Amino acid sequence: MLFVDAAASGQPPSCPGCRWRGRRVHSTYRRRLSERPLGGQKLVVRLRVRRFFCDRKSCGRRTFVEQVDRLTEPHRRASLGLKEWLTTVASELGGRAGERLCRKLHLSAGRTRLLELLEEPPVPERAPRVLGVDEFAFRRGRRYGTILVDVETGRVVDVLPDRTSETFAAWLTAHPGAEIICRDRASAYTKAIKQAAPDALEVADRWHLLQNMSAAVEKTCHQHRSCLRKRLDDEAPTAAEDPPEPVLVDLPPPALPRTAMVERTRHRYTDVHRLLDQGWTISAIARHLGLDRKTVHRFKTTDLDLLLASARDRRPDGVLEPFKPYLNSRFAAGCTSGTRLFREIAERGYRGSVQVVRKHLAALRAGTAEPVRTAAPSPRKITSWIMRDRDRLSAEEVEQLDQVRLACPDIARACDLARVFRDLVRNRRGQLLLDWIRQAEQDSPGPIRGFAGFLRQDLDAVTAGLTLVWSSGIVEGHVNRVKTLKRAMYGRASFRLLRTRILIRP
Repeated sequence: MLFVDAAASGQPPSCPGCRWRGRRVHSTYRRRLSERPLGGQKLVVRLRVRRFFCDRKSCGRRTFVEQVDRLTEPHRRASLGLKEWLTTVASELGGRAGERLCRKLHLSAGRTRLLELLEEPPVPERAPRVLGVDEFAFRRGRRYGTILVDVETGRVVDVLPDRTSETFAAWLTAHPGAEIICRDRASAYTKAIKQAAPDALEVADRWHLLQNMSAAVEKTCHQHRSCLRKRLDDEAPTAAEDPPEPVLVDLPPPALPRTAMVERTRHRYTDVHRLLDQGWTISAIARHLGLDRKTVHRFKTTDLDLLLASARDRRPDGVLEPFKPYLNSRFAAGCTSGTRLFREIAERGYRGSVQVVRKHLAALRAGTAEPVRTAAPSPRKITSWIMRDRDRLSAEEVEQLDQVRLACPDIARACDLARVFRDLVRNRRGQLLLDWIRQAEQDSPGPIRGFAGFLRQDLDAVTAGLTLVWSSGIVEGHVNRVKTLKRAMYGRASFRLLRTRILIRP
């Protein structure tokens, strides 16, 4: 450790209470100030300072200590330069990570001391001209906050402790001046804007509009999966066209296989609708069941068959999947020994365990095994083909999408409407939005009609979003930054500390 002995010898300072210049020295004493390391070693400044009398009788302060410019401040045992270093470390890394870095840099600072250095920046009295608003999760599915961003400068303006319309409306009332407000489709923010800033122009975010359109297309694909399956079954090759392998046997199940995900979907659907029948709100159900509000809304508005089909499609294909046709054909031929069949498929490249084979044979005996059929593209995959540009699809994906369009006219109509809407969004042709809504309401599948009706209810904001250059993209970037800060603080930060770190300029 290195020590530097120094003494303050400048002009007599002024009293911090009454600004009266001191003339008489009361006494002297020595302060120990931690300074930035020098040559990889800790540096301590032993500074002798003077205490002065305050000769002004009206001042309540009798004595005061002189401060050395750019070195000391009252009651601080570290120099101002070291304080700036530690504040930077705290703002960038937080407590625990910052403590580890300080240890490597030979700085004496624990996580508590680092976090105490963070001070909340002042919030401007007036809202920015173009304000962006979005929600973020303190705890996903349980507690949310609101982040406010100046869209023109990309700076965070303030952070609110919840996402209610009352809190946001109170902030807009206390901070006037917003002329344009970019938001997502959240109704709470719309209500607050109409109440506290009725003259502000609302702009719906284009990314959220495309996301809502994608969800409507995927729901349409879910509803018409039977059309795809029927076409695949009609086009299945005959036995004469099959290769000289054992003939594949189709074993239709009497019921949907009772996997853990399927059973959980059944119980969750029952619980949600039971509480809805009792008059519970979506938010109350979400808190009671520990779900996100969007999940509860999906279980409220989606048929049970579609939810079960989605749960079944989400099961990952195991290592046995490529060998199920061979096992089914051998089982139908009379070979039911799990060990023997395990050895046969092991010779053909199977790398799993014998227990998996025996479990599949047990399902065949019970009649609950799924039939071996030609793989149909999932609704999510079809949606991704539809929502992408055709020139960005491979030749195989283009061919499969054309087959899907031929198999189901409703999916083909949804595809055409989705691509027209995507063109409106990307090229900002808001003047054509009303014509698109009329077409969708007249001749489209149910989910697309519902999406069009939703757009009509928020027509002004959506038209502005498809016309103006402003969007909530910069706000979404700050929401991702909030997630990074939460991970750095292990998700245990208080609202005050998290708000301080968000407001500190990156």
